[in-house]
Amino acid sequence: MDNKALIQEHCCTKRLNFLIGSGASSDAIPLMGQFNSFGAKANEELLKCVKDISKKALLICKDDKPKSSIELNERLKIFKSFKSYSKFMEDLIHCLNNINSRTIPRSVNIFTTNYDLFLECAIDKVLRTQNFVCNDGARGYFTKVLDWTNFNRVVAYKGINDNYNYELPLVNLIKPHGSVNWKREKENVLITPNVCDDPFVVPPTGTESKDTFLTNYFYEMLRVFQLELEKPQSVLIVIGFSFQDSHIAKMVRRAIQNPELRVYIFAYSDNAINYIRKNLGVSETDLRLIIWGPKNFESNPLTLKEVTKILFEKKQGDN
Repeated sequence: MDNKALIQEHCCTKRLNFLIGSGASSDAIPLMGQFNSFGAKANEELLKCVKDISKKALLICKDDKPKSSIELNERLKIFKSFKSYSKFMEDLIHCLNNINSRTIPRSVNIFTTNYDLFLECAIDKVLRTQNFVCNDGARGYFTKVLDWTNFNRVVAYKGINDNYNYELPLVNLIKPHGSVNWKREKENVLITPNVCDDPFVVPPTGTESKDTFLTNYFYEMLRVFQLELEKPQSVLIVIGFSFQDSHIAKMVRRAIQNPELRVYIFAYSDNAINYIRKNLGVSETDLRLIIWGPKNFESNPLTLKEVTKILFEKKQGDN
């Protein structure tokens, strides 16, 4: 079985988890190393950029077409990233619909350290045409309050006469570094429909593990990450994430002690493979964790768009 066939089979037969990092949004948002400043100044510039791009993405994605009020080159970059995320979500929901819910849940956990809104925009688009449930951890109606316990859900159709039970695809969107549409209000974190002036996020300072554990909300979401990877028949697929966050790297090292877990990491370039392996602190001999580069698929750089093709695009003649 080749690499593509292997991971496509695991997408449909195992408990599915994704870890998505900043590389997935790099068509529209510069990576941390691309800013000219350093330290706290770079973090400020990154957050300002993410807020600005997220505001524009919301404008663009509401009508599914670029807005003339946004500079053309920037519009095209935002729309390119939006299309990549939308295609990923469309194909993912199709995959979930093909899962046998009698053996594993028809659900996926998407963990992302990104605090932009591209995933939310893509989910909103796909919800217009496909029937699934998105769970962002919120409870409430007009006021949506973040509560990590809300990630333990299963939703089903029972039929008009309760004559059948069909488990709907469920997407758990879990953001352990926060989001630009989250704001703190007293002892609660609110999930809003807009970009907040002072959002509740953990910037990439190099001390993410300390910052995250000082905040109960983020701690609980990382705890969900650890617990999901400890479950039997689980798979973790990593896109656009280089494991510079040492705490998440440590959690993955611990998780691969689960003999039933498989971790597949897509490196943007072949040169990035050794860098990721070094950040993780794992050897090439551990077959439970595999790092793939473009050469493994005779592919272009492994962007979100290319990885989506690898994960979900069937060969001609396949079902």
